[in-house]
Amino acid sequence: MTQLIKLENYISRYEKDPFHYPGQFIRLKQENWKKLIIQWELQKEQDMLPITEKKEEDMPVSRWKKFFQRREQMEETTDDSFTLPTSKQDLKQYFLDTLLPFQLKWASTTINEMSFLDRYYYEDLTLRYFLQRFPDTFFLLYNPVFKLKNATIDAEIILITPVGITIISMIERPSSVKIIAGDDRTWYTEENNIQTKFLSPILGLKRTETVIKSILGTIDTEFPVKKIVLSRTNDMEFQIEPYLTQFIGKGQHETWLQEQRNLVSPLKYTQLKVADALLSHCDSVAVKRPEWQEEEMDDFSPLN
Repeated sequence: MTQLIKLENYISRYEKDPFHYPGQFIRLKQENWKKLIIQWELQKEQDMLPITEKKEEDMPVSRWKKFFQRREQMEETTDDSFTLPTSKQDLKQYFLDTLLPFQLKWASTTINEMSFLDRYYYEDLTLRYFLQRFPDTFFLLYNPVFKLKNATIDAEIILITPVGITIISMIERPSSVKIIAGDDRTWYTEENNIQTKFLSPILGLKRTETVIKSILGTIDTEFPVKKIVLSRTNDMEFQIEPYLTQFIGKGQHETWLQEQRNLVSPLKYTQLKVADALLSHCDSVAVKRPEWQEEEMDDFSPLN
């Protein structure tokens, strides 16, 4: 599960202490997965008992589900009939889904500040894809806004892995459409032998790359940077890929994704240093949190 360290220009907990929160997130996630497994196994044992032998107090309750809902939704999730998924695979997906509100909270609040989060992000399937399909040691900057010399610059999706930075431009069209790579300024879509121009994604990738490399220059750190044009829904036609750039269409997507998932590595100091540098140059819009919210605990354990 990728860690969402920056979401557009919302204030992020990670930008306050990028050397602390990544490790804390991984630890809390592991602890709560173990607790959920225990609850799930208890539920399976209870389901095997005759109805007359089941004790109401031993049945899994909705406390886990309630915890991960935002504060204003918690009173609406008190259904005592709630049960966990029956298969372990479904349980894993359920666990990832319940973590999403927590990730969005960390990506839009600090202990004493908050940004007004657009509820669209709870339903953003592209964001969910990046958060749920990659390892815990990947950091995601989702369309961050950089601020350099009093100018703001909108950036593409950025993944910081233990071994380098990947800048990603997504192209999603109906599956009947083919993407045809052109030059640095103009690309084409083709459907029913009709071609339509659109702005080349290379422009955004290069703009983001320039910003990242200028920031890395301030900390005198070498860290590989590569660029990807990614389409999960469309075939991509091209003659040649630019230097350090990959074009990944729907036919190559699963192989590429599996390669990322197979990158098993602990967090690296250089990775944290790079994340710190990028976050320190991001724009943030926030207000002071109400005092009662400042007292909230960070621990997301459902069993506390």
